[in-house]
Amino acid sequence: MQRRSYKTPSGTIQYRINKVDKDTATLVFLPGLTADHRLFDKQIEYFKNKYNVFVWDAPGHAESRPFELDFTLTDKARWLRGILEQENIERPVIVGQSMGGYVGQMFAELYPRRLKGFISIDSTSLQRKYMTGREIWMLKRMDFVFSCYPWKYLLKAATDGVATTEYGKNLMYEMIMVYDDDRKMYYRIAGHGFRILAKAIEKDLPYEIKCPALLICGEEDKAGLTVRYNREWHRNTGIPIVWVEDAGHNANTDKPDVVNRAIEEFVGKYI
Repeated sequence: MQRRSYKTPSGTIQYRINKVDKDTATLVFLPGLTADHRLFDKQIEYFKNKYNVFVWDAPGHAESRPFELDFTLTDKARWLRGILEQENIERPVIVGQSMGGYVGQMFAELYPRRLKGFISIDSTSLQRKYMTGREIWMLKRMDFVFSCYPWKYLLKAATDGVATTEYGKNLMYEMIMVYDDDRKMYYRIAGHGFRILAKAIEKDLPYEIKCPALLICGEEDKAGLTVRYNREWHRNTGIPIVWVEDAGHNANTDKPDVVNRAIEEFVGKYI
């Protein structure tokens, strides 16, 4: 994987990319909030010699620091487009986990003709109808909620709460420990992420996925109401869904073989 960068007015985004052939599909892996490129290690390892693969450290995360937290979800989608143009990637397949799935949906809203496929992993719909006003109100105040917990308790809750396997828990622990020397930054990154998500939902845009799409969700996902929202998303849109047995919110780390197979079958069928 080649490490490259993309400059924005708020900071520099670091990403990794490996190109097999310009005519083959490009899988664009977008990690969730407070996670980094390592979240998709098992996917990169599996796909890097089959397709072009890309993964970033999202703005403000891990190696993409320092970074001003003054951007919106729309900005993230626009910067992603800029990076893809920089790499001459025409029609990507976005694979977004949690927050990465929201970035993917915003990208689909802004550039529907540029997206070849969309895969959501333990994310939910950006459409306003899925979330109550109270839930949106809470999203805007999550930095305060996080800051109320002692760091050790938060660290344990954040790792045990997203994964069911030791690999998944240990990986999340390592990704969070990037902020151990600047814990306030962790709270700020998390709070900012939830706020821009709430604001994107409040825009009440169509957020329709007009390209081939797939939902993947861990059956043991305990992050918010992800399981319920995925059931509703699938029922309301008809987008196919893969339920991953014994997997949590980071289903791709708990059951990488199952998730990799689902991604591969999707690409083989639609791309």
